[in-house]
Amino acid sequence: MKLAIAQMNCMVGAMQKNAEHILSLANQAYQSGAQLLLTPELSLCGYPPEDLLFRQDFHDANQRALQWLEQYLPPAMAVIIGHPHKAGNKLYNAASVIHSGRIQATYHKHHLPNYSVFDEERYFEAGDLPVMFEWQGVRYGILICADSWEPGPALQALQANAQVLLTINASPYHMHKQQTRYQVLRDRIKETGLAMVYANMVGGQDELVFDGASFSMNSQGELMHELPMFEEQLGYFDIAGTQPLPADIAAPLPIEAAVYKALRLGLQDYVNKNKFPGVVLGLSGGIDSALTLAIAVDALGKERVKAVMMPSEFTAGISIDDAAEMARVIDVEYSVLPIKPLFDGFCDTLAGEFAGKSFDTTEENLQARIRGMLLMAISNKFGSLVITTGNKSETAVGYSTLYGDMAGGFALIKDVPKTLVYRLAAYRNQISPVIPERIITRAPSAELRANQTDQDSLPAYEILDAIMEAYVEKDLSIDAIIQLGYSRADVQRVTRLIDRNEYKRRQAAVGVRITERGFGKDRRYPITCNLTF
Repeated sequence: MKLAIAQMNCMVGAMQKNAEHILSLANQAYQSGAQLLLTPELSLCGYPPEDLLFRQDFHDANQRALQWLEQYLPPAMAVIIGHPHKAGNKLYNAASVIHSGRIQATYHKHHLPNYSVFDEERYFEAGDLPVMFEWQGVRYGILICADSWEPGPALQALQANAQVLLTINASPYHMHKQQTRYQVLRDRIKETGLAMVYANMVGGQDELVFDGASFSMNSQGELMHELPMFEEQLGYFDIAGTQPLPADIAAPLPIEAAVYKALRLGLQDYVNKNKFPGVVLGLSGGIDSALTLAIAVDALGKERVKAVMMPSEFTAGISIDDAAEMARVIDVEYSVLPIKPLFDGFCDTLAGEFAGKSFDTTEENLQARIRGMLLMAISNKFGSLVITTGNKSETAVGYSTLYGDMAGGFALIKDVPKTLVYRLAAYRNQISPVIPERIITRAPSAELRANQTDQDSLPAYEILDAIMEAYVEKDLSIDAIIQLGYSRADVQRVTRLIDRNEYKRRQAAVGVRITERGFGKDRRYPITCNLTF
């Protein structure tokens, strides 16, 4: 029997549009000889729908779309649809099997993740019963995402006489996650002795990016079939008896390629799903804005991207030259808007207020805020989305200016540490050289005062990023980080800066999550606190 996986890109809230997409994929799969089709978790409404789940009109629209699919799906094909399911006064994260013009069985998700970016206990009740359905002589058990991470639901399906396990997922990407998925499914296979099929969503949704990479494993835990990462695709493989047969296995991606694709897809979907005509960003001649520009052009095409250089009296000539060279090579619309006249005007206006005060971070931030105002004016006039260019290292320690370089609608690389920024720039240049080499090799600087470099007041980025990862992503204490070999002075300085700048991060634009813990939904720290432990 031929089985199909619809590794599809869903739109949150667009139930009829998603239903039409499912129908199109089902018809295509049926015409190709498939008899069973899996769609991702909550494929009908998109994932995560968040507080839309509190609205009755949302559920009415889901029900209409589900009934529409019952009417039009190929009756001789079994299709598994992920959707919210209201039963009385309870709401479930559900998967329904549709064939012969009606729903034949519905499974309710057992394990509701309530950690990291997940908040399902806020919305759903947990199911507790297995579902097994027989199709073309094979008995299938259904699981939904987190149900595969714990032994209970898989064992229940086995006890209900399932012969193959099908798991539908909306599993967001972070680095190295696919290897974890392999191990989790192999654990379930070892416990049950059953082959497993894993169908995952693809696409960007606010800060989350779903990477697809759907696959099947036989009852020995051997990988039989895998779809590419970050690509919407309809994949096929055959099952003989109860075992998936070998089929195409997508080549694994190096980590730089995977992260680059995640960022590109996350930006592309955010811009397109929210119907922005294009994007605009400040191009400083530094590596962060250069990488951001490269990703934006790859995601949207050069016609939808505008770059703006806004030099001040502190901007180095090589920064101006490198920015112009990159804009020329990558062939985007490019403007130069000097900010010195505006800066001088602000300083003149504030001269009385600041009498007797020396130049400090106030004037540095003023330059960043002037740039932010100019970009937002362009955004307002033409409708383009402002992309901010700050990386995770800067975001962590507060080396960014509220209402300045933080001003914008999407913070593309906010979860990318500075050391990874360099690796991504080198990776992109291997495809085609669009980032001038001098941007990659010169010392990074905000260029907000004379002779400034980032390392004037920060540890080397290799050290900063390692401390940040230990403190933010692994929740290690200061003493535990010091025991890893970092100096007490560096650890205390970096962690103090991280703690002090939560108020800035709370006001930052949403951006693509590529680590296990980004500065977004999965890290929720109080702004007002006094850490004393």
